[in-house]
Amino acid sequence: MKSNTLSVKLAKAMLAFAAALLLGMPAWAQEPANYSFQTFIYPGDTFTQTLGINNAGKIAGYHGANINKGFTLIPPNSFTNENFPQSAQTQVIGINNTTGTAGFYVDKSGVTHGFLDYNGKFTTVDFPGTTFNQLLGLNDHNQAAGYYADADGNDHAYVYAKNGGIFEVLTIPGAVSAQATGINNTGVITGFYIDAAGVNHGFMLNAGTFTKLDFPGAAFTQALGLNNKGNVVGFWMDAGGASHGWTYNVGNTKQFATVDDPDGLGTSLINGINDLGQLVGFYVDAQGNTDGFEATPQ
Repeated sequence: MKSNTLSVKLAKAMLAFAAALLLGMPAWAQEPANYSFQTFIYPGDTFTQTLGINNAGKIAGYHGANINKGFTLIPPNSFTNENFPQSAQTQVIGINNTTGTAGFYVDKSGVTHGFLDYNGKFTTVDFPGTTFNQLLGLNDHNQAAGYYADADGNDHAYVYAKNGGIFEVLTIPGAVSAQATGINNTGVITGFYIDAAGVNHGFMLNAGTFTKLDFPGAAFTQALGLNNKGNVVGFWMDAGGASHGWTYNVGNTKQFATVDDPDGLGTSLINGINDLGQLVGFYVDAQGNTDGFEATPQ
């Protein structure tokens, strides 16, 4: 789900496919809420991904399929470039409600590093002794979710606490490879893992309690973010290989729902959600371009 040439895990995941059929999950609904959708395209580019959103509606993302350049966005079109100093490529993925963003960059030697940025002060975050790190989510307590890759190419999910510089590696049951993709203010963690059969599963960790999040009937599921209410988002793939965004409500219903951008049916992915229920992600349009989007509940 990653590449040293930075073919991003989120984009590559849309091309991956696992053949298993996952059953026995909670009830799900198709589009239980109405959304208004807004498309975002970085000026002059044909590849834009919007990946995180905070409660003020500020969005994190990047543009450029071959050379990734990070940004933050205040809708509808106020883009601010954000790139790790002297980096070859940057993606901004996580954003919190204070002044922080998180993501990863590739240095001029081709090494991938996680980073945090607070008010323009950048810090590299790498698990000790490793050469491939990504930070994918950030809460308001300066805790980031991410992973490192070992020498065999397997991923190991972790949480990093900026205050103290402490890493906590997560043990995910049944995982050969795992990534932590989000952490909220109460310490609930989301992510996904690959089992010994090569099947992708979403997960949620809450105070040591592990919950597998497989979209009902899906052949492939990844959980990519959550909000402070504990509601989770991600994407799943159907038997035909089409990609769909999903939400998971942690309330009494424990309900999954598919949410696809109307202009990207079968190519949609949801990566972020804020406490207002606003979603961000991306899709492939009719011209083959990748466009970011925001979905706001009505």
